[in-house]
Amino acid sequence: MSQYQQHAKKRFGQHFLHDRNVIDNMLRAVNLQPTDHVVEIGPGPGALTFPLLELLPRLDVVEIDRDVIAWWQEQPQAIGKLHIHAQDALKLDISALRGDGDRLRIIGNLPYNISTPLIFHFLEHRAHIRDMLFMLQKEVVDRLTAEPDSSDYGRLSVMVQYYCEPHYLLKIGPGAFTPPPKVDSAVVYLKPWATPPYIANDPEQFGKLVQQAFSQRRKTLRNTLKGLLTAEQIESIGIDPVRRAETLAVEDFVNLANFLTA
Repeated sequence: MSQYQQHAKKRFGQHFLHDRNVIDNMLRAVNLQPTDHVVEIGPGPGALTFPLLELLPRLDVVEIDRDVIAWWQEQPQAIGKLHIHAQDALKLDISALRGDGDRLRIIGNLPYNISTPLIFHFLEHRAHIRDMLFMLQKEVVDRLTAEPDSSDYGRLSVMVQYYCEPHYLLKIGPGAFTPPPKVDSAVVYLKPWATPPYIANDPEQFGKLVQQAFSQRRKTLRNTLKGLLTAEQIESIGIDPVRRAETLAVEDFVNLANFLTA
């Protein structure tokens, strides 16, 4: 498998983690218990998978690479414990995987080329997810955890923070991977809110409003939300219509969306 690591497939965005200190820090962060239903996205050559198999009586993994799947099917440590779902993680039926059991704990070094769509896929099925621990491109983690009025704050920040409580755990350099990526990485912990601090009357309308508000970052709300809300309506909510979307908190976006659905 070490030979396979040297031939990571670009089409799958593969960069294999090998730094054991990083792995130990990730596992300590989630404090897994033997009764947890854990799902790993993209096990690759097993940097996370083997430690997980030592902790758990059962582990579900989602893998699309046939070469990796064939290799895992030959590993004695995996027999009877590792359950492979040979498919694209973007098409994973999360509710079916959970079944009647406890909510899932999802972990993984996500392929950087599809990390954002994957996160949105998981958010859609958050009712079946207890928490998520992901290694991502640092730029993405910066956006997930960004505060309002910062350059990293945008649609992804608002949507993730509406549904989850994000925690930036650690930064990781390229040398922790084979082959080394051209960017830094970071680990983020996402926990869906048990009780959301702000509730949108219509989550779909909320999502559309947030997307439209950030569609032209340099423009003011008066312009970006034209067709949804007038400047007078925005002002009636207590928000200055000449502000830009990046200056608004999640609560502000919820208030704007709820005005539309009142």
